[in-house]
Amino acid sequence: MFRQITLTEEMRSRLAKSPEAHKYDHGHALILAGSPGKGGAARLAARAALRVGAGLVTLACPQISLAENAAQLTAIMLTALPDAYSLRGHFQDPRLNALCLGPGLGLPRALEMVPAALWLRRPTVLDADALTAFTADPGPLFNAMHDQTVITPHQGEFRRLFPDLAQGLEDGSLPRVAAARQAAARINCTVLLKGPETAIAHPSGAAAVHSATGPRAAPWLATAGSGDVLAGIITGLMARGLTPFEAACTGTWLHVEAALSFGPGLIAEDLPEELPKVFRALNL
Repeated sequence: MFRQITLTEEMRSRLAKSPEAHKYDHGHALILAGSPGKGGAARLAARAALRVGAGLVTLACPQISLAENAAQLTAIMLTALPDAYSLRGHFQDPRLNALCLGPGLGLPRALEMVPAALWLRRPTVLDADALTAFTADPGPLFNAMHDQTVITPHQGEFRRLFPDLAQGLEDGSLPRVAAARQAAARINCTVLLKGPETAIAHPSGAAAVHSATGPRAAPWLATAGSGDVLAGIITGLMARGLTPFEAACTGTWLHVEAALSFGPGLIAEDLPEELPKVFRALNL
């Protein structure tokens, strides 16, 4: 059994903010970025994490990328992050409570940073390069996974990480939700298999599906950077205290809702900026 993801009062209450809260009550998310000229995806994720309500967001990049990112960010903080050792040092601050790796990270940097990030055992989103870097040998990635992690593969990334499950998807012998469930149980993390029928599964077997079809069809989400925004939304929600599974389900609903609110002509940059309109419609 699985549930369909729809707006509920429970979801709305999770998104509401207390008028008495301090910014640190809403968490501090760290988004890792890569080399010069590759920072757009990480900036999209960082912007989404901030717009969805994380109290603070920091983008961490190589020293050589600081100037490029500083020229395009204001409310999002910046820090130099040269290596995995430095990443562990940043997390000596317990208020830094969620991180996102993958968007624009680069494959060599992902191979170094992802194991260090998973060692921290903080709420973590892995997307894009953080998954692709391990497709030749996913064993080290899978062995390092923990239950505070969310991975957000699209169909191609899922195929490279779980070829046996993907074969069942493609020949019709395995439903999407079953494939996500088996993947989640195999690697002990929340798996969000992206698509018009997004399937989300927790290692316990809990599962949910969001159908962006019919009245909730949002074909404009098939655009570069859309997945980076989703990764940032989920990271921001985990910084705010949602569990990985709750953040994945709520983030998926918000992602589609923002696309529906904006409509045709949507590009990825529009999605974070549409979230305040979605929140106002929810009377948050």
